[in-house]
Order: sequence, then structure tokens, then C-alpha cells
Amino acid sequence: MGRAGRLRRTLGGTDHGAPCWYIGGVPGADPSELASVQLFESLAESELAEVATWFEAREVEPGVRLIGEGTTGYSFFVIDEGEVVVTARGEPIASLGPGEFFGEMALLGPGRSAATVTTTTPARLLVLFGNDFVRLTGSYPDIAAGIEAVMQKRLGPQ
Repeated sequence: MGRAGRLRRTLGGTDHGAPCWYIGGVPGADPSELASVQLFESLAESELAEVATWFEAREVEPGVRLIGEGTTGYSFFVIDEGEVVVTARGEPIASLGPGEFFGEMALLGPGRSAATVTTTTPARLLVLFGNDFVRLTGSYPDIAAGIEAVMQKRLGPQ
């Protein structure tokens, strides 16, 4: 699927009246936004500038379901501003804020989201679609290892 097709993808859904989030054409992330995220601290300025172009920056209102538990996952999200709540089987399991990320489990695992993620405040999110996520993790092993470590911590002892 080309870039234009990815930009028109709808994330989330209308389950239980939760609003959808439509992905339209918007500019990429600013390198300084990624520079403030611990996951990207190993990147040089030129690498940050390149990687930032792979992300889409999104402004999202509170109450928007970004990922639905059990749905197919296509995107990796980094929180630039705001907060989200993570729920599984209807129970809150985590709150995430600036500098944290989500969406990796569906992209690295079986392809289905392990939890629902909903904004609780106005948020600015940096979104990376599946093919660009593969490019990121393939090009930058330190970032891939950091994402994997967080995912394993979230999964807990197996």
C-alpha cells in the first residue's frame, strides 16, 4: 500500500460509541520531538532528522480510542504530549504519558492488539505505520532492542 493509502486509514473504531480517529495528510514529526524521547537518545542529529520524516504528527482530543483490544494493529505511537489509559478486558492496566510508546505488541507479536488505548487528555502523538516501523527496527538495532525490552516488561514473566 502506498503512502497515500496509509494516510487515509482509519484507526480505532466506533465500538461502544468511542470516536474514530481519521488519518489525513499531515506533516511529519519534528526531530526535536523525537530527541526528547529516551527511546531515540542514541540517534545522531542527522538520524533523528531522517527518522522524524517517517512519523506523522497527530493532535487528538480526549476520549479517542486509538487501539482496540483484539483488533489488527498497524501503527506504533509515541506520546509527545498528553496521556492515554491502557485497558484490558475493560480494566485499566496502565497510564502512559510523554515519552512513552504503545502499539508495538501487535506489530511485533501476533498482529492483534493486546489492549485498548484511549486518550484521557488532549494529546499530540507521533505515529509510525507498519512498514516504517519495520524500517525503524531494521535500521536501528538499539531502538529495536529498547522496544523489545519494554514489550517484554509489559508482558511480564512468561
